[in-house]
Amino acid sequence: MKVSVDRDRCCSSGLCVSNAPEIFDQDDHDSLVRLRRTAFRPDEYPDLRLAAELCPCGAITVTEDRVTEDRVTGGSLTQDTVSGGTAPADGPATTGS
Repeated sequence: MKVSVDRDRCCSSGLCVSNAPEIFDQDDHDSLVRLRRTAFRPDEYPDLRLAAELCPCGAITVTEDRVTEDRVTGGSLTQDTVSGGTAPADGPATTGS
């Protein structure tokens, strides 16, 4: 699982810190989100997903690698991405293909 934060989109709501204080922090200078670390345990995955979903500005993105069954190859690696918020004020939201 990979987690990224976009400090340019952060609106300092603090929901991420409230839900996962061991993972997220707010900068003392500007109150913007920052990750405390970049490696996560599987038991923390639900908290990471929730933080991304609840972020009102979409500043947190969670990308999960998962293996799915493929009848031809026996398995394949795919990625799922979770992020919250709305479109930025300066343009439309983008979606992946």
